Amino acid sequence: MPLPHAFTVEPHDHQDCIDTAIDVATQICAERSMRFTKIRQRVLTLIWSGHQPIGAYAILEALKSEYPRAAPPTVYRALDFLIEIGLIHRIESMNAFVGCTHPDERHTGQFLICESCGAAAELDDPSINDAVQRSAGELGFLAQRQMIEVTGLCPDCRPNG
Repeated sequence: MPLPHAFTVEPHDHQDCIDTAIDVATQICAERSMRFTKIRQRVLTLIWSGHQPIGAYAILEALKSEYPRAAPPTVYRALDFLIEIGLIHRIESMNAFVGCTHPDERHTGQFLICESCGAAAELDDPSINDAVQRSAGELGFLAQRQMIEVTGLCPDCRPNG
């Protein structure tokens, strides 16, 4: 089930984004017999609290209000878990994390990142993946992981006209 992304045209209740992400994560973890601990849940909630990618230390600071003993390894373990099961992506250029809009489907990361407000939207366009794989193959290169990041201006930040 796809989750809403940052550039959704119609306004939405952002709490629905969080609730849907938690419901999907709970279901995926149950299906895979994995533990969706309170800390993992809270980290996922913090990531889905906005459509802007969030860094590990911002997550740590937010966690400390509820978990005063939280330390960087606590956050990184939760982030590693969430990445491993496909619930979040790491935006390499920003060293930050964003919720995955298609966590129940295997796909590569393709992101549009607004240079003005920082919002990020996931594309998941198979034709982009196919084009990269084909072109890489023509050069004799075996592409094993893709993360495509495109910067520009979102609909809210770009000038009219």
